[in-house]
Amino acid sequence: MSSAPPKKLALLFIFITILVDVIGIGIIIPVIPGLIEKLTGEPLNDAAQWAGWLMMAFSVTQFLFAPMMGELSDRFGRKPVLILALAGLGLDYIFHAVAPTIGWLILSRLLAGVCGASFTVATAYIADVSTPATKAKNFGLVGAAFGIGFMIGPAIGGFCADWGVQAPFFVAAAFSLLNCIFGIFVIPESLPPENRRKFNWARTIPGVSLIHMKKYGALLGLLLAFILVNMAGQVMPATWSFFTMQAYGWDAKMVGISLMIVGLMVGLVQGGLTGLLVRKFGNKLVITSGFVFWTAGMLTFAFAANEVILYIALLPYVIGGIAGPTVQGLMSNRVPVDEQGNLQGVMTGMMSLTAIAGPPLYTTLFWFFGDKETDHYFPGAAFAMGAIFLMLATVVALLALRKMGDINTAPPSDNPEILDSNPDQSNVT
Repeated sequence: MSSAPPKKLALLFIFITILVDVIGIGIIIPVIPGLIEKLTGEPLNDAAQWAGWLMMAFSVTQFLFAPMMGELSDRFGRKPVLILALAGLGLDYIFHAVAPTIGWLILSRLLAGVCGASFTVATAYIADVSTPATKAKNFGLVGAAFGIGFMIGPAIGGFCADWGVQAPFFVAAAFSLLNCIFGIFVIPESLPPENRRKFNWARTIPGVSLIHMKKYGALLGLLLAFILVNMAGQVMPATWSFFTMQAYGWDAKMVGISLMIVGLMVGLVQGGLTGLLVRKFGNKLVITSGFVFWTAGMLTFAFAANEVILYIALLPYVIGGIAGPTVQGLMSNRVPVDEQGNLQGVMTGMMSLTAIAGPPLYTTLFWFFGDKETDHYFPGAAFAMGAIFLMLATVVALLALRKMGDINTAPPSDNPEILDSNPDQSNVT
């Protein structure tokens, strides 16, 4: 059988897997406040504090277990680890729905973070079935899945909430379990036995895998840039609703419409534009210009005098997203086939770490600068902080890219630092 059809099917499965994960998160967003109020009997403002702890619980366990997921997939293959994670996530959503107390709900979020570390395995799978030339395009599917998932997830959740606060959790569980069944019977393994390696317990400790990445030289520079842009990216989910309501008097409906627009734009740009631009202009120009566009959009958010300017700023902000998957693809090309899971575990762990640190930072900035009665009123302060992180990321990325030299040509096979992550596409069996 030709390798092309399985490879396309595999990419479709990974896209759907990430999409289902994000839809599952989006589905429960509209009902989490009501569920917390029901379990605690506390008013909405106190429920918001519980919601913050729930978000942190998810991110902490995702950070702790992402390296473990990557290491397991490098040892046993991507498919079995991914299937187990999807099954666990589906069952955990059911656990959310029937949780009798807030303590059980926190435990559910901890378990969801463990299963949510499947993002590590999904991105390693993409690396397995991609060539160096197609990685940026294929990693762009991750951004597209996030954009589309956050566009349709909350809408589904809001509709299902008419049946009760537990209903969206059952819907999310159905999505995950159906995708799990699809993976079991249809999807091929992407990492053949000859490309697997022994399990290394030391690399399952968060931070140890990061130190291991030092041997790949300039990779650490790109990884630092990746961390900084993800830190900047936390500002949108943390403060967008508060910012637009305070600065422009939006209601929940307007906030929802704006996020749907953002999700649609992200899906179009990262799903269709990234690979095209990399082929036409090369990795370096796409990465640097992406960071510049991203920073410009973030700064414009911070100082937008009216809603028209805010909507105009969405364009450079979303276009800037072309940098993320391009950086991820370039990093993947610098790591051998038997360490793709390890790399993706490091990256997922760092993303989770920014999800732990970012929201408290940005919400605190909004709390301090968002009071209209003070002399330091500046509701866009959090976005200005995000722009600073992006400026730092641009400088770090430029230094790393300069150290790498020519990154737009195929890596030489005799250089141990630059390896093709999947020279033989027939490995998808």
